[in-house]
Amino acid sequence: MATVLPFKGLRPTNDKVHLVASRSVDGYNPGELKDKLSGNPFTFLHVINPDFEDGVRTKPGSKERLVKVKRRFKSFIKEKVLKRDEKPAYYIYRQIKNSIEFIGIIGCTSIDDYMNGVIKVHEQTITQREEKLKDYLEVCEFNAEPVLFCYPNDTVLDNLISEVSNTVPDYDFTTTDKVQHTLWVVSDSKKTDSIVKRFASIPSIYIADGHHRSASSALLGSLKRKAKKDYTGKEAFNFYLGVFFSETQLKIYDYNRVVKDLNNLSVVDLIQKLKNKFEVKEINQAIYKPEKKHEISMYVQGKWYSLMCKKGTYNSEDPVGSLDAFILTEEILSPILNIHDLKTDKRIGFIPGVKGAEALKKTVDEGKAAIAFGLYPVTMDHLKWIADTNNIMPPKSTWVEPKMRSGLVIYSFEDES
Repeated sequence: MATVLPFKGLRPTNDKVHLVASRSVDGYNPGELKDKLSGNPFTFLHVINPDFEDGVRTKPGSKERLVKVKRRFKSFIKEKVLKRDEKPAYYIYRQIKNSIEFIGIIGCTSIDDYMNGVIKVHEQTITQREEKLKDYLEVCEFNAEPVLFCYPNDTVLDNLISEVSNTVPDYDFTTTDKVQHTLWVVSDSKKTDSIVKRFASIPSIYIADGHHRSASSALLGSLKRKAKKDYTGKEAFNFYLGVFFSETQLKIYDYNRVVKDLNNLSVVDLIQKLKNKFEVKEINQAIYKPEKKHEISMYVQGKWYSLMCKKGTYNSEDPVGSLDAFILTEEILSPILNIHDLKTDKRIGFIPGVKGAEALKKTVDEGKAAIAFGLYPVTMDHLKWIADTNNIMPPKSTWVEPKMRSGLVIYSFEDES
């Protein structure tokens, strides 16, 4: 059964929250990042990029850099940019983006749930990245961006969230990307106890986004347990930060592919090869997206095509083999375009569906790629099918919303220990 617990969060003071909370550092290009750091002394980016303050460059991931991150984090507390809640709390979080509302619960989950399979995964992690994040956690001792989880729809939790969200929020602000963020602190012991008990009745929760963060937390916790033979299981390193949404409160977008060249094929030759496994139809539209599962869109030389899988192209009983991303790789990218490893081949790129099919067309029209493929979004049921059968999705099969801001609610290992 799932362990989701309240904790004493560190969070921005109310007058600074809109200044502190930031997108992931990967969400900014170098120019934007410099502008943010120059123009806003309170952005959490100063913690993540501590070199900006003193101008002394350190190597990303180095012990020297991580020590500076920890020092900058401590200064945010000392300068009262961040405050610590006095009582363990859950945090009801709502995000409204492009008129779509997402609302869920921020809390801490257990590394034991990750290790014993209560937390279900659908993505393979890379050991090197796990180690890098583990080193970060070991030195810095805080989670600033929660792992995104989903759980089966639950009326009791829905009602509790609805009750809380009808009260006056602790935070309510809109960021420059026109996304509204609202947060309620839930520290009443009756409510927190009921949330603990309700999650304890849920047999499984699923990682929607954050596999490496989960794996690194479990890795660090395991190492600390070995070093602390008398551990109780209540130490802060046994837990990590998550935001938990019911299945219907998440939106899964497609994750599409662009390829730099046609592997020395003409479009005519390409289409001829595609016809062995797909019904190929030219689409006379400015923009086109797949309308159903097992349809792939293709944009090349200014034209859209629909590629509908022929019978026998895939095994509908195979959770991985029936994924459109897998079919695209097995039947087009690998045998026709000579792309066999999506993680390392520099000829392939990925564009999240949240940017629309327009982004695929633009990438090809601007000459940055020769061809683009659009996929139909993976359903939540299919994601769970993959996870429940201990299978792994191909790289970049899903783009899940909402994306959380760093520094909105922080779990500090030191504060909880």
